[in-house]
Amino acid sequence: MDSIMVQIGLPAVLVPIATFLLGIGLAAIVVQMITRAKAKTLEQNLQRQIEGAEKEAENIIKTAQIEAAAESIKKKEQFTSETSRVRGELHETEMRLSKHEDALDRQAELLRQQDVELKRKEKEVERRLQNVDSKDKQLSGLMVQQKNQLLKITAMKVEEAKDLLLKRLEDECEHEMSALITRKVEESTEIADEKSREIISTAIQRYAAEHTCEISVSTVEIPNDDMKGRIIGREGRNIRAFEKATGVDVIVDDTPGMIVVSGFSPVRREVARLAMERLIQDGRIHPSRIEELVANTKKEVNQKVLQLGKDASVEVNVRGLNNKVLSLIGALSYRTSYGQNVLRHSIEVAFLAQIMADELGLDGSIARRAGLLHDIGKAIDHEVEGTHPDIGANYLKRFSESSIVLNAVAGHHGDIPADNPYTPLVAAADAISASRPGTRRETLERYIKRLEKLEEIANSFSGVENAYAIQAGREIRVIVNAEKVDDESAMKVARDIANKIENEMAYPGEIQVTLLREVRCIEYAK
Repeated sequence: MDSIMVQIGLPAVLVPIATFLLGIGLAAIVVQMITRAKAKTLEQNLQRQIEGAEKEAENIIKTAQIEAAAESIKKKEQFTSETSRVRGELHETEMRLSKHEDALDRQAELLRQQDVELKRKEKEVERRLQNVDSKDKQLSGLMVQQKNQLLKITAMKVEEAKDLLLKRLEDECEHEMSALITRKVEESTEIADEKSREIISTAIQRYAAEHTCEISVSTVEIPNDDMKGRIIGREGRNIRAFEKATGVDVIVDDTPGMIVVSGFSPVRREVARLAMERLIQDGRIHPSRIEELVANTKKEVNQKVLQLGKDASVEVNVRGLNNKVLSLIGALSYRTSYGQNVLRHSIEVAFLAQIMADELGLDGSIARRAGLLHDIGKAIDHEVEGTHPDIGANYLKRFSESSIVLNAVAGHHGDIPADNPYTPLVAAADAISASRPGTRRETLERYIKRLEKLEEIANSFSGVENAYAIQAGREIRVIVNAEKVDDESAMKVARDIANKIENEMAYPGEIQVTLLREVRCIEYAK
């Protein structure tokens, strides 16, 4: 640098100054470059921080949006659930209002018919009053004539003649009043019969149920006959352990591919059937495994029975029942009567009783409750002595059931007098459910024996020539000898036959006794 300065002719003094200035310039340039580099680095860091902040903000926004969407979905589900519940309640309320409206319409129609009938009767009464007035005038004239004649002919006193005429008039009026009362009683009986038939037919038409029947199964299929030996076990220890744990009898015979489980309790039989099927599937058949499986199966069946009772109470809309009562109701699902499932029969009776109660302006909820509980005694009649109505009523007393329900349960077969209108309604609903086509079935042997017993009872009476059971045993037609049985005793013979059938036979529904008395007169023209 010095040589350069010298070469360009600068003075020697100015060389250091120029060098210093040049160094300052270079330093300024370097500082400026460093500053620009730092500024650029700072700007890049700032840009990266801004971009990171933006990404973080975007993530926060997305997270908030997801949480908001999840909260919105949750709120929407809650709203939908609440809306469904409210709609269900509204629908149930609408159904109840509709039923009440139908009942009110029927009552209004009934009142209108009664009003028309009353108006007709008022007109009839007015007409009869006019007839009575005219007859009164005629009687007054006749009384005057008779009075004059009696005074002339018998020379009776006025008081004696008056007493005689009043006595005659009283006799005539008493005769007319007797005829009128008899006619009114007959009309009332006809109206009551017609109305009862209408109510029962309406109930039958409004309630529709399946015609198929259920029956408990007491047989268990096995994969092969070798399994029978495993079920019996060494010296019979397995089958004895099974029978002891379940309380049923296991019958292993020569029937291929099947063993029979027999027991008087339908719930025990169901526990035994399920436990046996699980033992066969498991393959480990020994006493300890049998006891373990039976205990687990009992718990499952008891839970299932309780759930069946709860489902039935919800279906019939009967609230406030104890779990023990609900368990007995569920146990009716394993009980059958002439092939008809008793639980479905009880539900039918509840609905039929409610329909008839609504028709009569009674409380349908009480009728439903009594109908559902009327056969509850059948769930424990194999454990307690007595008839199932008595057993059921005594059991329900422990749970403070109302006297109306207790009387309906105890008296639905006519064992005790009815003290409320709900008892005959439950009895009628029970008969309807049991006797409608397709609900109950009998074995052919029992069916034939019942028909033969009917004909045997009818033929046992004096004067009966022939008796025929018809309409599947629903009617017995009796032909009597007209010379031995007259018109007055024919009704008595029919009543005696019906009473003997009621006392000596067990049958579903009712049996009609039709007695025919025919007189044939034969002559020959020669």
